[in-house]
Amino acid sequence: MTGEQIVAIATPMAFNGALIGVMVLWLKSRFDGVDERFKAINTRFDDMRDLWRAELHRVEEVLDAA
Repeated sequence: MTGEQIVAIATPMAFNGALIGVMVLWLKSRFDGVDERFKAINTRFDDMRDLWRAELHRVEEVLDAA
């Protein structure tokens, strides 16, 4: 194999490798963004659950007092 043949084979392989690397990094950043959204949603559900527990506790106290 001559040097020209090696360059002709290696150039597209290097380009494809770089392109795949860029795509992996881009997808990772997108999934990190989605993960942050789910963390925010989980926080909201936790807050809502705490609110419901507090309200249920208040209603139980009113019912017990009656």
